Amino acid sequence: MNRLAHHQGVHKFFSMLGLPLYFSKPVMKHLVHIVDAMISKGFSGTLTDLHHWSFHPNHRTTLSHFFTNSPWKEEVLLHKLQQWILHRVERTAKNENQPIFVSIDDTICQKTKPLSQAKHVIQGCDWHYSHADKKSIWGHSLVWLMVHTMSQAFPFSFRLYDKESGKSKGELAIEMLSSLNVHQPVYVLMDSWYPSQTLVDACLKKGFHVIAMLKTNRILYPKGIAIQAKKLAHYIEPKDTHLVTVGEERYRVYRYEGALKGLGDAVVLFTWKADQPLTSEYLHCILSTDRELSDEDILRYYTERWSIESFFRQAKDQLKLDGYRIRKHQAMKRYWILVQLAYVYSMFESNSNFSDGLDLLRKKKGHSLVEFVYRAAKQNIPIDAVKKQLHVA
Repeated sequence: MNRLAHHQGVHKFFSMLGLPLYFSKPVMKHLVHIVDAMISKGFSGTLTDLHHWSFHPNHRTTLSHFFTNSPWKEEVLLHKLQQWILHRVERTAKNENQPIFVSIDDTICQKTKPLSQAKHVIQGCDWHYSHADKKSIWGHSLVWLMVHTMSQAFPFSFRLYDKESGKSKGELAIEMLSSLNVHQPVYVLMDSWYPSQTLVDACLKKGFHVIAMLKTNRILYPKGIAIQAKKLAHYIEPKDTHLVTVGEERYRVYRYEGALKGLGDAVVLFTWKADQPLTSEYLHCILSTDRELSDEDILRYYTERWSIESFFRQAKDQLKLDGYRIRKHQAMKRYWILVQLAYVYSMFESNSNFSDGLDLLRKKKGHSLVEFVYRAAKQNIPIDAVKKQLHVA
């Protein structure tokens, strides 16, 4: 029987990335089936589901082998995907006359804490503090880097944060930034847990600017006097601020220009929502190493960081970024790369955002299955053979 029609779309995307030059036909077949399964409604992340939703003709154990022991090079796949993303992002930014944004953040893939006598534990798990849940969670902590324009945001790279390796999340971010070679203005966006002096310096060295939330205890030096940002805020009066509108929100903003700990000269915006009192508990401080930007642009650019939060939510809810049950480092890395591939493929198919792309692909898959059954009936293929191919036997 013919390949299902919706598999052809995945194969076409892979060919555009140039993957058939690097991978054998059996590997390509696995990749097509896995991505197809991940974009299916109801996918839970298990190998059983990968097998079921992709209508994979081989036994389920071949998928397990593909993740755990097969000698294909997942780094090559990631590199080809990254090349395509950078080319796409640079072209869009140029056409829109907008900068390129790079967001850095981390997320936890929660796992069940094994019993002390468990023989097969999932490698790389640890306790990680979740700021969203305000407690420690057992699982994997992944540091992600996203590359985006004003219109599209692509997951670009990730690293597993392993406490035993001794590398901090900031060091992992620097590693990922080093592979980012673009020839247009870049703004690196991060929340208040990331803008260490080392990471900011690494960005500036690459010619990238940084826009980041700062903790309000950061030391500033107005007129050479060291003072915490939140203490300086006590001296700011409404008449020292002005109103800035970004999207639907209005903010009261005070602009500080000068030195801060670890930086000779930068801008720090003291911001409050327009309806809040100017007290330190409502204060947000936003750093920009680009002193040419207006207050409105700094705030507008920083809101682009939301795309990485959206990616975490969508990748977990829809593609089961955290749904895997495989246990070995390499197998998990392969799984995460394939989730990334499925995410980007969904965006490519709709030439829009991930949600629209996923809806479109799921509709196409439904149509393709109906057409498959219709063709089989016309060719008098036995119903048992059709059921077997569609895993409903």
